[in-house]
Amino acid sequence: MSRATLDLEPRQVVILGATGAVGGAVVRSLLAHQPAVPLTLLGRRTVGAHDAPGITQYAIDVFQPASYRSLIDGHQSVVCTLGVGEPSKASPEEFVRVDRDAVLAFAAACREQGVRHFELLGSVGANAQSRQFYLRTKGELEEGLRALSFDRLSLFRPSMILTPTNRYGLSQAVTLAVWPWLGPLLQGPARKLRGVPLERLGAAMANNLFTAGQGTEVLYWDDFERLTRAREVRRSGP
Repeated sequence: MSRATLDLEPRQVVILGATGAVGGAVVRSLLAHQPAVPLTLLGRRTVGAHDAPGITQYAIDVFQPASYRSLIDGHQSVVCTLGVGEPSKASPEEFVRVDRDAVLAFAAACREQGVRHFELLGSVGANAQSRQFYLRTKGELEEGLRALSFDRLSLFRPSMILTPTNRYGLSQAVTLAVWPWLGPLLQGPARKLRGVPLERLGAAMANNLFTAGQGTEVLYWDDFERLTRAREVRRSGP
């Protein structure tokens, strides 16, 4: 079953980048699933907040696949939220090294180890031909992932991620205050630019692991809402 529709309950999920805001939200959402899915967390460090039954953490060198390749073996599904925390503060070289090259090396290792479903935290507007450096790099990453031919590749493309706290100073404070008010004004094709609360994005990425699909899917704001609502309906049902 190489390209058939995947409709499997993930037995175990690998998450790269769980120490970040979105990765942490994915972890919290997966832990809320019953029965909870065993999680393998890979990152540049381990964190006490993720010490819970069913979670195994490993500190790895994200630039050295040999440090983590064997830890992926036996997993069906992967969620990757690895990235530079504040791209504007990183050099172009460091941004490419982390957000593109390290992720592609990780994805290649996942493919080699038999992972069938790969989820990526990307960005709205990602395009390998973009004149904008950030979006071009994200687009190049997506092209590289497509070339690996996973059975299922889920490309999440949020616009502004609305975190509950300001982590990056004045510019983020202004954005967090203004962006929620802009959402209702963004209609039609512009709906994909609506801001998404952190926990809803994490829930959407977690819930998508339990849906059927095949090939490459690109997900935007409306998809996040659909995936989150579906879980809320199941929880409130009989």
